[in-house]
Amino acid sequence: MDRLVLLNENADRYNMSPIAAALTNCEYRMKHPVDCTTDTTFCKRCLLGAVDNSRTSPKPQRTSGEISFSRRSEMKVVALVSGGKDSCFAMMKSIQFGHEIVALANLMPADDSVDELDSYMYQTVGHQIIVSYAECMGIPLFRRRIQGSTRHQKLNYRITPGDEVEDMYILLKEVKRQLPSVSAVCSGAIASDYQRLRVESVCSRLGLVSLAYLWKQDQSLLLHEMINNGILAITVKVAAMGLDPMKHLGKELSSLDSVLHKLNKLYGINVCGEGGEYETLTLDCPLFKNARIELDESKVVMHSSDSIAPVGFLHPISFHLEYKAKNSSICDNNSVDHEKVGLLFEIEGDCFHGSDTLQSVADASSVSHLLDDVPDDRLQISCSRMQNTFAISCWLQDSRDTSSGLQDDLKTVLRKIESELLGRGYGWKNVLYIHLYLADMDDFALANETYVSFITQEKCPFGVPSRSTIELPLLQVRSGNAYIEVLVANDQSKRVLHVQSISSWAPSCIGPYSQATLHKEILYMAGQLGLNPPTMTLCSGGATHELEQALTNCEAVSESFNSSISTSSVLFITYCSTRIQLEERKKIEDKLHGVLEEMRHSKKDSSSKVLDTIYLYIHVPNLPKGALVEVKPVLYVQENFDTEAENLHDSSKLHTPTYWGFQHEDWHKSCIQKCVVNGNICAVVLSVTNELARNICSSLRGNQISEEHLELVSKFCICLLNEALLDSACCWEDIKSLRFYLPTSLNITLEAASIIFSRAFNELAESNPTVHVDRFFNLIPVLGAGRAPTSMDDILTCELFAQKS
Repeated sequence: MDRLVLLNENADRYNMSPIAAALTNCEYRMKHPVDCTTDTTFCKRCLLGAVDNSRTSPKPQRTSGEISFSRRSEMKVVALVSGGKDSCFAMMKSIQFGHEIVALANLMPADDSVDELDSYMYQTVGHQIIVSYAECMGIPLFRRRIQGSTRHQKLNYRITPGDEVEDMYILLKEVKRQLPSVSAVCSGAIASDYQRLRVESVCSRLGLVSLAYLWKQDQSLLLHEMINNGILAITVKVAAMGLDPMKHLGKELSSLDSVLHKLNKLYGINVCGEGGEYETLTLDCPLFKNARIELDESKVVMHSSDSIAPVGFLHPISFHLEYKAKNSSICDNNSVDHEKVGLLFEIEGDCFHGSDTLQSVADASSVSHLLDDVPDDRLQISCSRMQNTFAISCWLQDSRDTSSGLQDDLKTVLRKIESELLGRGYGWKNVLYIHLYLADMDDFALANETYVSFITQEKCPFGVPSRSTIELPLLQVRSGNAYIEVLVANDQSKRVLHVQSISSWAPSCIGPYSQATLHKEILYMAGQLGLNPPTMTLCSGGATHELEQALTNCEAVSESFNSSISTSSVLFITYCSTRIQLEERKKIEDKLHGVLEEMRHSKKDSSSKVLDTIYLYIHVPNLPKGALVEVKPVLYVQENFDTEAENLHDSSKLHTPTYWGFQHEDWHKSCIQKCVVNGNICAVVLSVTNELARNICSSLRGNQISEEHLELVSKFCICLLNEALLDSACCWEDIKSLRFYLPTSLNITLEAASIIFSRAFNELAESNPTVHVDRFFNLIPVLGAGRAPTSMDDILTCELFAQKS
């Protein structure tokens, strides 16, 4: 077990935890024991006192540029500090969003005489001064000497004994042991995926939440915010064209503002130093309630005298603390007795042994064994035949009386899909996207718990799948409590965006599901709610406000792929909850198109082509977090820029055969929305309204659709889809997904509908060799669907997405 080097004898003397022992020196604690616990929780005055308790907390506004602190504490946070401006400002932002900094964590060189390590992860210049941060802030500082090195250099980190990331794991693990109330870690990551992913990996292993409120923020705005909000930092390293060690080291950040912006225009440097152009050391900030640091003596050390971009750093020789407020005395670094203060802890332990044990992946035989107790007629499976991408879906049929609940149903379905994957030589690592349909959204937490036991980071080394979670009326059509669709690729060329940190950029995905997955120029985006990213709470104001926030979140994700939902969306699906009133539903479509239009106008390159996006609205009982809307765009992201994206609205008419006696009529066009991109991507939404159903079924009277009527409507839809595919120079084997949305108002079970559609496809296959009789479509029970949120009352809605191999 790792050994904790305590710098306070009270722990052993009074048989208490080290942090509680540290608090025995707190004078306020002794006089006011009612405000303090006896173990690991600090009292109000022992904790971060950077905020005047008389302040209130208005809602944080990103545009104000001023930090206002909140007294409400959502999570207790340990802050990873390097001494730089970013980690200090990240603490300030964490407090702004209601969290409480209760400890600091720092990694330093094994040798005190070394200023800088060759590390991909940690800033170490100025580490000699970090020891004073505990005194300045009045909270404990946990430090560890770095033993590891950069051993795992790939972007996505995997547990590697001897890697410097394992030093962070050991450090934070001990912090969590000493402070069990800690639930989050904040860091100053702005643009480095390499660093962010490693912090998130460690947090995931320890069950902690990563907070990265600076992530993806505009660096120019961030720099001004830091300066305006009282971050007093000096440069301690420079390594960029235009920055001279002899001239610019030791300068306050505020004095270099104009210089950095000038160099940004001349050479493209990052004004916050995210490219390693410079590093800083914070000497004072609003969080330093007790004292500020004064650097008395230092020297410039030249690391490289390159004539174009010389590299140098500042080595501190002596410094002192100037105490604030009640105590104005000065104390130099030689007389600060941190052992007496009782807030400094050094963590030891070997990082060269495995810290975790990876979960083994079950083989096909063991998974199949777990399915032996499930009758074959209960498990329904669907699988497409596309060569490089295929879909699998699974649900339980007629299980109202046999099911014992969501957890059992979901485990059975996941096991079946896992068995299908393994039987084909694939695994969860090949899955691009997962649709998780639940019978009751109140079981969402339980569903997640089951979900993460199957789909893990370890099983998905190339990135976890993106996901959309929707409540559907499954029990009304007697199909169990869970229904899952997965989209699978037979290669590892996917590119996954998975940000687990809570930030101001876009909602985090803390579990094993990602914001978006790019594969073969198609970007599959996870379903987005109207969540405010830094607080992860639904925005107020109703459905249109949620929709606008959800679209903003989608745009932030799409920008990570140099794309935009306003110009590159092929298919745009909006799920609408039953809780939306009719009057508000009328405003949703206008809001959607209005926001997208504003996004298009705000683009610097307004000349980019705009795809003829297909829009589909689906009426569902409920959504995660009780949201009113959830949006799910599918984008075309051009990878080969030598070929200009082409949007084909009306391709030249090919001779298309007719089936079941259906002849082409002009009114057929009113059924179909179609988007064809570059001649190899085809998306179709076919909507059959009551009025159109009467044209198809001459015997139909009123709105009551029988199974016989559905059979005729299904054949009509298949006929039109076949025509649309041929017009787009695609075939049935190119289909990635084919969904038929079946409204529960038809009172037709999935089993009956499945038989009807299978029979129709079998008939088509008899006369068309390109259509295989294997089932490759999904029947999705919904409350309704349609082209507009005010008319989600189609008799049947078809959604097809095809891409040539």
